[in-house]
Amino acid sequence: MQSVLSCFALLGAPVSSEPYGSGHINGTQLVTCDSGARYILQRINTSVFRAPEALMRNIELVTAHLRTKTDDPRGVLRLVPTHAGINYAKEGGEYWRVYALVENSVCHQRADSALFYESAVAFGRFQNHLADFPAEALAQTIPQFHDTPARYAALHRAVLHDAAGRRGEVAREIDFALARELFAHRLVDLQAAGELPLRVTHNDTKINNVLFDATTRKALCVIDLDTVMPGLSVNDFGDAIRFGASTAAEDERVLSRVHFDLQLYDAYVRGYLSTCGKSLTQAEKAMLPTGAKMMTLECGIRFLADHL
Repeated sequence: MQSVLSCFALLGAPVSSEPYGSGHINGTQLVTCDSGARYILQRINTSVFRAPEALMRNIELVTAHLRTKTDDPRGVLRLVPTHAGINYAKEGGEYWRVYALVENSVCHQRADSALFYESAVAFGRFQNHLADFPAEALAQTIPQFHDTPARYAALHRAVLHDAAGRRGEVAREIDFALARELFAHRLVDLQAAGELPLRVTHNDTKINNVLFDATTRKALCVIDLDTVMPGLSVNDFGDAIRFGASTAAEDERVLSRVHFDLQLYDAYVRGYLSTCGKSLTQAEKAMLPTGAKMMTLECGIRFLADHL
């Protein structure tokens, strides 16, 4: 760990490091230096993100642009460069990065309507501040990530091969998914027709990817920028609703507990449009509910294909 940390331009010498957070993609450590400065050290999971250098360039470009939009030092994640002046280190065959810790901040796994509203303010602000950034300048860190027709193609392959021998036991779920395949083309077709613009999107808009002030409970900034890439704003909105307006966890087995909370949906819409309503087109606003349906369907068919 010391050999990795020595690559970065930290304020002081590291005196401790400990596991931090609840993410399961990248290994994360909280590092404290003798100066009192604290940092987040992360090992980038190259099994998930096959082009880490392109990923880090995306983050560098986006955070630099976001800093031009706010004077709040806690309003944007800050990458700490290496002594060579780049934003990552390659050590021991692994890719590493360091962020300055956003002090007096907390992350929430679930939210009441007030926190959900604040998360919407944060993601709307993120969308609004990046509205004038050229999305095509960013790399696709996970190709076809929110390409719902491509997800259907993967489901068809999974059904055909039936690798785990489970096709029979989920026949009802397969029929449900395939009956909605035509709907899966709606947003990508609108984008292809030029009716929905390509945007810089976060692509993982769960509430636990927003930092909140530990005292005021106000949203500070959006985190977990690994999947920032070109996409559709309606998908970002939709994924937040899919996760946040549900009354149960994604892996809930008792389906009677799973409901759609309209009060949470209303809170998110109000928060989101309060910060990005002026930068979204009328077509995007009209398709926000469709985004929620699309992301719920897409996630379901992803999980179904994985199960098969």
